Amino acid sequence: MNANSKELLSYGDVKAKENALNLMEEAIKSADPYEAVKKALKVEDNNLIVRGKEFPINGGIYVLAFGKAACSMSKAVEDVLGDKIVEGIAVTKYGYGLHLRKIKVIEAGHPIPDENSMKGAQLGVELAKKVGKDDILLVLISGGGSALFMLPEDGISLEDKMKTNELLLKSGAKIYEINTVRKHISKVKGGKLAKLVKGTLISLILSDVVGDPLEAIASGPTVKDPTTFQDAYRLLKLYNVWDKLPESVKMHIELGIKGEREETLKEDLPNVHNFLIASNSLACEAAKRKAEELGLNAYILTTTLEGEAREVAIAFGSIIEEIYHRERPFKRPCVLIAGGETTVTIEGEPGLGGPNQEFALSIARKISGLRGVAVLAMDTDGTDGPTDAAGGLVDSYTLSCLREKGLDVEEFLKAHNAYEALKAGKALLVTGPTRTNVNSIIIAVIF
Repeated sequence: MNANSKELLSYGDVKAKENALNLMEEAIKSADPYEAVKKALKVEDNNLIVRGKEFPINGGIYVLAFGKAACSMSKAVEDVLGDKIVEGIAVTKYGYGLHLRKIKVIEAGHPIPDENSMKGAQLGVELAKKVGKDDILLVLISGGGSALFMLPEDGISLEDKMKTNELLLKSGAKIYEINTVRKHISKVKGGKLAKLVKGTLISLILSDVVGDPLEAIASGPTVKDPTTFQDAYRLLKLYNVWDKLPESVKMHIELGIKGEREETLKEDLPNVHNFLIASNSLACEAAKRKAEELGLNAYILTTTLEGEAREVAIAFGSIIEEIYHRERPFKRPCVLIAGGETTVTIEGEPGLGGPNQEFALSIARKISGLRGVAVLAMDTDGTDGPTDAAGGLVDSYTLSCLREKGLDVEEFLKAHNAYEALKAGKALLVTGPTRTNVNSIIIAVIF
């Protein structure tokens, strides 16, 4: 992973920033989808063994992968299963594709779905229907799957689905709330994919959702769903989206409430088996272990961090200030680690950025002048919001550096234009695609 470390380490609290980048590398490595699949899956005596559970191979094995880690996971499956694979499809984000031997790769739109998202899902549905009762369908699910594997219900066009998606992403709703709506206007989400499969369905899941609820990851295509049409309606009203929705979507949800449209899956199916193989929590633990190896006291504050990015950053920064000035609740030098997913509520026309960039720019105000302090905030998939940056890495010099250039941080935050500010302050974190996705990680190094 090529972080733009040369630029990031060209000034300021270099030692703290260097440590933060080291811990970031370790966290990403621990969430490597290829390794996670290799660890979870093996073949012995014509049995497929997943996390110690045996599944006899009586027929063919089909593979369906979707999400940002689809290709890395598929590559691991090809390396483990080889010629046992009859056919497979992997749908991933543009730029995230890999060359695979037996599995066809389709690149599609994320975070806004496109024609290829529909094409991939249609081919996935056809594949699922081919699976006979003696066959196995191996489903590889990772973050981003909601947008990348997208098939709207009858009567809802791609444009209407995209419009709905865009409204939700800008509303400030949490990811699981967004997915509640997505499930109820989709033919594949909320366990509907599982309903199509006659054979054994085994899902290997990489979590990108706070707290790892399986029904929320990629909108739970293989998992029973506790949410209802009524829940979707309530959330759309709560976030002031309902009145802006396309008519087709409103009509579908209204008919669903009346019981005239198919609900999501509500019971456990005996042929369906779901396994969580990587998560934000495991990535945070890996960063903590690495910090301790480097001789630093390290603390995981939470792996369920949520809220408005700039506000959460102020609270996080206050903890850093307390440690810096009063050595409580922890003594210096130390590392604070947090995982989760913050959000940005956008009103009007936004600038360029994402929750992690906004977090980084906001916390730069709190750590200004605290020499020896650096904070890294990143989306583990390497793409924060609709940008080419993973997030930001700021230190005690970032704010003064921007002021010297005549840039007002408050104005950039107000315009949701953190990308431009961090770029100007040589604080933009660029990793390129990591081919994994286990939510966001915050690493604060305090010397």
